[in-house]
Amino acid sequence: AWDGDLLEAEFAWNKLNFPADRRPPVTLRIAVFCKKWPSRSDPGGMERHAQTLYAALAARGHRIHVFTSPHEEEEEIPSLNPVIHFHDGEPNKWQYDRAWEMFQQESELDEFDAVHTESVALPYWLAVDIPNLVVSWHGIAYESLHSVIYQELTRKPDEPQYPALEYPIEKLVKEIRFFSKYAHHVAITDSCGEVLRDVYQIPSGRVHVILNGVDPHVFESDHESGQKFRSQIGIPKNATLVLGVAGRLVKDKGHPLLFDAFSKFKVYNPDAYLVVVGSGPWGSRYRELGSRVLVLGSLDRARLKGFYNAIDVFVNPTLRPQGLDLTLMETMMSGKPVMASRFPSIKGSLVVDDELGFTFTPNVDSLYGALELAAAEGKGRLRQRGMACRKYAEYMFSAEKMGMAYERLFLCLKNPIFCRYP
Repeated sequence: AWDGDLLEAEFAWNKLNFPADRRPPVTLRIAVFCKKWPSRSDPGGMERHAQTLYAALAARGHRIHVFTSPHEEEEEIPSLNPVIHFHDGEPNKWQYDRAWEMFQQESELDEFDAVHTESVALPYWLAVDIPNLVVSWHGIAYESLHSVIYQELTRKPDEPQYPALEYPIEKLVKEIRFFSKYAHHVAITDSCGEVLRDVYQIPSGRVHVILNGVDPHVFESDHESGQKFRSQIGIPKNATLVLGVAGRLVKDKGHPLLFDAFSKFKVYNPDAYLVVVGSGPWGSRYRELGSRVLVLGSLDRARLKGFYNAIDVFVNPTLRPQGLDLTLMETMMSGKPVMASRFPSIKGSLVVDDELGFTFTPNVDSLYGALELAAAEGKGRLRQRGMACRKYAEYMFSAEKMGMAYERLFLCLKNPIFCRYP
């Protein structure tokens, strides 16, 4: 229960009720600057977020224009809403000046009600005449500095020092001063919102927390699809625990931790399996662990649904405190518990209750202890946790809830009357 000026709310707007059955009072024309737009190749989290968000807003009747870098020539994305404007140039190489020219041409045809940039796709100095420019942050230098520390702490004695260990504080200070130039900031985690207000010293009325969302119709609890997926990839029926991990298979996503922890765990749990989804150099390393580690590569959304439903626990050993991986939200929406690094972003916005999963300090011993705890609980208890995850995710992480929150922000900035809640 809360009422007041939405711009002064210091908690995630996802916690509020925005009735989805009410049509928007005003149809907005929204311009979006996004460095890349999802293609058939494996898209990153920010691109997937943008696609989900603006599909939700388009479904609400708003007119969306996305300005982005070109795809490969043979790939076309026909769409009337959102309208995708690919600037000229090399595929997947963002050139903000060309995108800006296209935006100006489109603005002359009809004025935009809201302008939104995903991170620094649109430099603030290029848009000084745009009132209420909104920027969403999917990672900030303050969090990147912490990531450098965590990665160095996981380094083994025989490994070279992490190259970015001497992180220039000057870079961080410049970013803090740079951020204040944007009118409004959307933080995608509660902890990022706190940093923007307290460290970056941006006034509370210009910082708004809106968590990312995923499609609950794509990622849903489906026991049958999970069993079918298990059969297809060769997991036997007597498997006691099936763990899953997905995303980029690179060092800063914490795969060295999971590799070492599962190497030990599988010795004492001979019927446990690990399913690895994604691409990257650690894929070949995981194959070294034998037949109980299944490396599947990248999967499309249809097969991802089967993957999430096939596992008992999803593990995210990330060493990057920036943002929230969509894989965690997709897991919870699929009715499965999560096991993740104990970072402020995850504790504050995701695993907000012990019932939703397991957290661990980002080191091998702590992760191994969490794996043993999950194994000891058994499948019945893990299913209970998964049901709690689905309930929480449906309310907090649905694409519709995310879209409604952004809609209300854009309406509020267009007319202060919409800033009043309820």
